[in-house]
Amino acid sequence: MIIDLERFAATERVYWTELEETLDRLERDGGARLELAQAERFYYLYQRACADLSRLATFSAEPELRRHLESLVARAYGELHDPSREPTTNDSVAGWRRPWRWLTHTFPQTFRRHARAFLLAVLVTLAGVGFGSLGLLIDEEAKDVFLPSQFSHLSGRPSDRVRREEAERGGHMRDGKATFSSSLMANNIRVSILTMSLGLTWGVGTVVELFYNGVILGAVGTDYIRDGQGIFLLGWLLPHGSVEIPSILLAGQAGFVLAAALIGWGRRERLRERFRAVAPDLTTLLGGVALLLVWAGLIEAFFSQYHEPVLPYSLKIAFGVLQLAGLAAFLGFSGRTDALRPART
Repeated sequence: MIIDLERFAATERVYWTELEETLDRLERDGGARLELAQAERFYYLYQRACADLSRLATFSAEPELRRHLESLVARAYGELHDPSREPTTNDSVAGWRRPWRWLTHTFPQTFRRHARAFLLAVLVTLAGVGFGSLGLLIDEEAKDVFLPSQFSHLSGRPSDRVRREEAERGGHMRDGKATFSSSLMANNIRVSILTMSLGLTWGVGTVVELFYNGVILGAVGTDYIRDGQGIFLLGWLLPHGSVEIPSILLAGQAGFVLAAALIGWGRRERLRERFRAVAPDLTTLLGGVALLLVWAGLIEAFFSQYHEPVLPYSLKIAFGVLQLAGLAAFLGFSGRTDALRPART
């Protein structure tokens, strides 16, 4: 028996509305097909509507609400069992077996579906940036504490490094670009997988990893700007960082999605069902992160490491800005023509 019908309806209506909008879209376009993650979401909404209907079945005070829900369940059942929607051999080849559609539709749609988790990753990283910047302004020796051992090349005075890099004209990388690029890709992908996996700590580990990455970024940025090397910093960091940093944020997004499934606030499904529901989205996000980091590794090895007078900083900065704008447009708008309404994370 439902004790508080009004509260029950207010809580569940968002899911009914999402199911109704999905059905409207499928009925408008008889040839529409759902991606794997979308189909799983649709089936979850159908099951939830069925459960809600059974709870309302013995409650006679709201016949209109019950009839509306009965109509939704009947329509969803019809879509699920419609023979005309049985996949053909070509239609059933989805996800990784249809890489272009996966890249241009499934990946950006999955990103937008969990936009709140991405925003949280951004806010945590920005908090780390602020902490690292403030810490270096207060205590100059804090740089040695903030920077890990693999960043030893940043421990000295920025202007000294700039003079050395510009004098070498990228010659120190001439015989090892491929090795350097592959090591960058492997390291960044490892960090991304770790950032997502730490969502199993109820998100605490993901927060720590993102915050610390922000601390490093804030400390390095403040150090270079304070030493008058802001233009060099932008020219060095933007070409690859405009892809690499968003990739780490996407990994953090995946970590928070995993944490939300683990915690399950306000959700009635069992833990196994929650994990099963988010597994395709986690795979998609990590797959997208891996592709982006491969590109970032190539850019860092073959483009970012060349400085003036070999490559003008203005050219490198413009490249980075355009690349970041393109990535934002891709994640924000690609695949919108047939995307489902984003689900809450």
